[in-house]
Amino acid sequence: MCVESDGCEIEGCSSSDEVRTLSGSMSPGLKSNPDLHPCKPGQKFRAALLRCRSPAAAAGILSFGNVLNYMDRYTVAGVLQDIQEHYDVLDSGIGLLQTVFICSFMVAAPIFGYLGDRFNRKVILSGGIFFWSIVTLSSSFISKENYWLFVLSRGLVGIGESSYSSISPTIIGDLFTNNSRTTMLSIFYLAIPLGSGLGYILGYTAKKAAGDWHWALRVSPVLGITVGTLILLFVPEPKRGSVDQMGGRIKANTSWLCDMKALAKNRSYVFSSLASAAVSFATGAFGLWIPMYLARAQVVQKTPEACTKASCSNTNSLIFGAITCVTGLLGVVIGAATTRLCRQKTERADPLVCAVSMLGSAIFICLIFVVAKKSIIGAYVCIFIGETLLFLNWAITADILMFVIIPTRRATAVAIQSFTSHLLGDAGSPYLIGLISEALQKNYTMSALWRFLSLGYALMLCPFIIILGGMFFLATALFFLDDREKLKKIQTYQCKKDENAAIILG
Repeated sequence: MCVESDGCEIEGCSSSDEVRTLSGSMSPGLKSNPDLHPCKPGQKFRAALLRCRSPAAAAGILSFGNVLNYMDRYTVAGVLQDIQEHYDVLDSGIGLLQTVFICSFMVAAPIFGYLGDRFNRKVILSGGIFFWSIVTLSSSFISKENYWLFVLSRGLVGIGESSYSSISPTIIGDLFTNNSRTTMLSIFYLAIPLGSGLGYILGYTAKKAAGDWHWALRVSPVLGITVGTLILLFVPEPKRGSVDQMGGRIKANTSWLCDMKALAKNRSYVFSSLASAAVSFATGAFGLWIPMYLARAQVVQKTPEACTKASCSNTNSLIFGAITCVTGLLGVVIGAATTRLCRQKTERADPLVCAVSMLGSAIFICLIFVVAKKSIIGAYVCIFIGETLLFLNWAITADILMFVIIPTRRATAVAIQSFTSHLLGDAGSPYLIGLISEALQKNYTMSALWRFLSLGYALMLCPFIIILGGMFFLATALFFLDDREKLKKIQTYQCKKDENAAIILG
């Protein structure tokens, strides 16, 4: 027999004589309490929901939601050639799609960060998912004469997805600690490359099955609404800082200006955010342009004909999506394992692993543009190794933030880091690459070879930005221990303050 927290008996939920509340075991003597009464159907349902709200289940639902978040974002990239032909726009116009999305995403991030530190986080998450799902579905019905409206819809989707990316990691941070938090954050951030890769695959397969690229935008909204409902039902709202023994000790009513000053003084946070911007610059440009770059390489090699019809062959999007899924899995797993191993050697392991992986990634990304003209397979090999190394640092960067930022400021910190990384990174990189490619094409006679080379020269900017990001992670390593010790001192001070207050009251 089981007992709900309000004293009603839940029939048939256990064959044991042990009596339990939702918070733990109670004395068996309660079983004979005459005040117990059978639970009503609604109370049974609520009790069943509460038993399913385990931290692991919550992390799983939030991670799946992150998969959908990025899958929806990159479904458009999976049918990019079709969109360009359908709306008849140039490279810069196509790059504008991602730029508008990211700009709205980053502007909304600080707002949601502020709300996430002060109000019910799972309600904000669910509302954001419902919003972007409805907008994505609606955008699939926009006519070819209204490209500006399609661009606007991507901006609205960015606002909805911003709420999820800013707040969901902080819930995981309040459900787990130490190595278990690293593991769960690794799973959560695995959703970025996995969702991105599935976005390409979904775009290709949905268009192929329906014979119309618009159907690529009509699958993820259904899944999004489902996940939003699951978050409302099964994800708890943990007390901020509870696993850090700081729940209730640090007040959540510090002003936004105070939060900004504290974050600006945190050098580990500032440098890791700049490094994150370098990653965003490269992944944003690559995610949008690499499938098209490889398609142009194949035209130069005379493998397929150039795309001039309403429905283009998007096999490169499919292959690139599959590679992104696999490299994302490998990168996050290798990153988490390497960091755990290196922590036994040095306490600066987190930023140092990120720095080395980014510098290694830059080498292989440079090689893509060397071998693509002669061998598409060689280009895919370089993409595979380069992406694996680049994806190593996603979960580790989030863990660095958790180590140096107090719990009641983490949603704001995640949001501001997201804002700066997008502002300096992928908000402008897709459009900038398109502009450089266009400018190079205008200066020379137009040909299939020059269309391929001009885009490759523009994309060569990415490895240099990645090297700069590696330097920022090295700078993070210099200050990481000091900033982590400052957080520990705050925890110790709050604990002693509470103990003294308890002695006085006692």
